[in-house]
Amino acid sequence: MSRSPSLPDRPRLDLDPEMSDVERLDAMRKHYARIQQVNEELDGRLQDAHDRRRDLREEVDHLKRRNEILKTSSLYLATVEEVSDDGVIIKQHGNNQEVLTEVAPNVQRSLSEGDRVAINESFAVQRVLDDETDARAQAMEVQESPDVTYDDVGGLDEQVREVREAVEDPLTNPELFEAVGVDPPSGVLLHGPPGTGKTLLAKAVANETDATFIKMAGSELVQKFIGEGSRLVRDLFDLAAEREPAVIFVDEIDAVAAKRTDSKTSGDAEVQRTMMQLLSEMDGFDDRGEIRIVAATNRFDMLDPAILRPGRFDRLIEVPEPAAEGRERILEIHTRRMNVDDDVDFAGLAVDLDGYSGAEIASLTTEAGMFAIRDERTEVRRGDFEAAREKIEADDEGPVGEFTDYQY
Repeated sequence: MSRSPSLPDRPRLDLDPEMSDVERLDAMRKHYARIQQVNEELDGRLQDAHDRRRDLREEVDHLKRRNEILKTSSLYLATVEEVSDDGVIIKQHGNNQEVLTEVAPNVQRSLSEGDRVAINESFAVQRVLDDETDARAQAMEVQESPDVTYDDVGGLDEQVREVREAVEDPLTNPELFEAVGVDPPSGVLLHGPPGTGKTLLAKAVANETDATFIKMAGSELVQKFIGEGSRLVRDLFDLAAEREPAVIFVDEIDAVAAKRTDSKTSGDAEVQRTMMQLLSEMDGFDDRGEIRIVAATNRFDMLDPAILRPGRFDRLIEVPEPAAEGRERILEIHTRRMNVDDDVDFAGLAVDLDGYSGAEIASLTTEAGMFAIRDERTEVRRGDFEAAREKIEADDEGPVGEFTDYQY
């Protein structure tokens, strides 16, 4: 235990009777200065003591609050499923346990189905909580538009036109559809091999429209606990309704919309419940206003027929591997910032790249630039592209796009 520092000695004034008046005056002045110094030191110590006392009081108050919290039972989150004269049926989050409980009459009058409540260990409703959109849903809102335009999408002119007609035009020119008397497509599904430009198309839509863009992956909708995936889907569409006009982009939709099977596992059942919620939300597009949905998949053959019917995805757009003309355009897009030698023939190179996807061509251009840098050159030559193609094709794994920021 630390001990308090000792107080300074009290100044004493000793005057010799034989001192002259001048010496006495000088001694008294020194004595006064010493008294002032001691007083200042004591004032400082007194202020330190007050500060220490305040800190100790705050620490005691903090410990008291912690003690009260430790003595108080934790509350659990639940959702009101049904309100009846016999009581209230609640479903506890996490374990999905349903319980019939009684609540005070004044609380029951303010309860309704779907309310979030806090319950104690005896399942008694303690308070009604405000509705709150899942934080995970809010995190999926894209705040800044991607730096991608339709001009960055090469070899997909027909697909760009169909996407713009189905997604962009209904948001920017709704009066045109009203004048013709037709409802715009409610959803667009992009399908095709990996790396062909599906995600890039979605990024261009996000950049070219002023709508709120909400991006999620199908795998993110597959949650551990029963009912969590369905709730996340519901919160996503509620968020879109609050931010409309809005575009919802679901990548890898096959993770949550695969064909239904007779599997009895809880995991498969939860995925199917999430898909049913997604189907229900998509059916409500006509009543939701300016909300469009775009989805992408590499496994079109795995999707459940229910999600492919008209009214959910009215536009099924295939995004194939680019033809020679498309490959040439992709080469031009990914080399427009590169210092390319005049001897590089993109048309001839595009013919040699038969079977390459857009992402693989993007990787090829970057790899060619790396060969130029390795030789300490600032100009990329035809030989660099040929060497890059040989290097990529020598890889047993096949061409990859790890060197490019573009996502096809």
